Amino acid sequence: MKLQATSILSSIIIACGLTAAGWGIHCGMVDFKDRDRIVTVKGLAEREVMADKVTWPLVYKELGNDPSVMYSLLEQKNRIVVSFLKKGGISEDEISINPPTISDRQADNYGNEIMNYRYKATSVITVTSRNVEKVRNLMSRQAELMKQGIAIVSEEYGNNTISYEFTKLNEIKPAMVEEATKNARLTAEKFAADSGSGLGKIRSATQGQFSIENRDDNTPYIKRVRVVNTIEYMLK
Repeated sequence: MKLQATSILSSIIIACGLTAAGWGIHCGMVDFKDRDRIVTVKGLAEREVMADKVTWPLVYKELGNDPSVMYSLLEQKNRIVVSFLKKGGISEDEISINPPTISDRQADNYGNEIMNYRYKATSVITVTSRNVEKVRNLMSRQAELMKQGIAIVSEEYGNNTISYEFTKLNEIKPAMVEEATKNARLTAEKFAADSGSGLGKIRSATQGQFSIENRDDNTPYIKRVRVVNTIEYMLK
């Protein structure tokens, strides 16, 4: 009788264990399915736009031994440059003339190099305009200044570099956000169809940062605007 009771108790324990294990497996499958019922997709929107603002520093240099003579020469050449710009359609308020800078080359000569000219003067006239095409046309005509003894130099590693900007981002933001969202939904719908599911409601959405970059190194006046939205959808 005692042996029979022990056998019955063992059977009950085994049955309870199997039931608990089955419940654990069931819960695990439900959790897995719940996690699998969410799909995260990204939607990209990208556009190429023309820059609508340009900053063009016209830099030229002079060498000499008499600073007063050099200042007079710089003033004369500044007038020539300003006249060139105005004839090209640049207005007075788009032109900024920086004070010239003169450096003593002899004082900076640590190698005791023999110099024919002691001083180097730099003049910078900056054009800031919304008419990008007009300014770019003038850039292509810089040879006209060279004929008058003014060589515009490029300072690629300094602050005096040509820059182009796109300032109308707020005007295209809504349409680009809508486009990115639509592209994300198309991706989600394709995923749902491939997995034999239906696409449900949006669970969460995150709008990425807008980026504005040059399309390439040769056309910095053409900008690429880009945004990526991340959206989580429920699957039915």
